[in-house]
Amino acid sequence: MVGAVALIAAVLTGAATGTAAATTGTAAVAAGESKAAAGGWSCSGAPVPAGYVITMYDRNGCKGAGAWFQQPARDGIWTCSGSPIVSGYVISMYDRNGCSGIGAWYHQLARDGIWTCSGSPIVSGYVTTMYDRNGCSGIGAWYHQLVRNGIWTCPGSPIPAGYRSTTYNATGCSGLGAWYTVRA
Repeated sequence: MVGAVALIAAVLTGAATGTAAATTGTAAVAAGESKAAAGGWSCSGAPVPAGYVITMYDRNGCKGAGAWFQQPARDGIWTCSGSPIVSGYVISMYDRNGCSGIGAWYHQLARDGIWTCSGSPIVSGYVTTMYDRNGCSGIGAWYHQLVRNGIWTCPGSPIPAGYRSTTYNATGCSGLGAWYTVRA
């Protein structure tokens, strides 16, 4: 009997987990409440759980306040503008009409030799070595490579610990200038 009372109390207070919590989160969205849900739909303004991204937007959800669909980050997922970028991921494409017209970004795990959109994070251990002002649907793109001895890096590129910049080349990095990076 005590177990049944505890279960009912957990459901009524939102402390339940699993299916009951998912139902509570869905009901909160339908009722227009700004309740965080671990995956699924939540109202605008609700926190996004760590490791999750926003992949859909419904401007009419939550009584007109807007609702977001959250799901775990994975390699090769389109996310809505304003979605968190999970650590280890970069943004490699942009669709200005995606996500119900608010814009969408393509998330990929960082890897050597990937072009990323301007504004994408630079993952630890990587440097930017080329720039394309027309890349990423016209917002600009940067080429990421793992740092190594004797690599030319673009202005603003991080210089990882154990390396230093030496010689400057004004024509490098598509005319932005480039620094020769060597082991310290």
